[in-house]
Amino acid sequence: MTEPAPGVAAAIEGELRLLDPVVRASADQLSALLHPDFREIGTSGRLWERDSIIAMLTDPGAPRPVTLTASRMRGDRLAPDLVHLTFDTESRGLRSHRSSLWRLTGHGWLLYFHQATPFIDDPFAEF
Repeated sequence: MTEPAPGVAAAIEGELRLLDPVVRASADQLSALLHPDFREIGTSGRLWERDSIIAMLTDPGAPRPVTLTASRMRGDRLAPDLVHLTFDTESRGLRSHRSSLWRLTGHGWLLYFHQATPFIDDPFAEF
């Protein structure tokens, strides 16, 4: 298997960091990975922006983020400054298809957009 292109490798590394509950509970670490114009469509369908997702994940009264297990992660460099990742996650029996766009900035590769769609069974799982 060949190594991913540098931008794809950086996006995968960033995405894996964002799956870590320690990173997800740290406003500083989240801020370092999320683009200033970050937007997300969560598994619930809720729309999030950078400040609201950081506040929710780091709220001391909120449940602590759980570990998400990723599988089938792959990436494509769409432009010199844009990488698209797709992957699946599982946590506590909830499985989601995920799609992320990472943009190259003066501060490195930052997550610009993310969408998660829950699924129960996927007849196309072996793509």
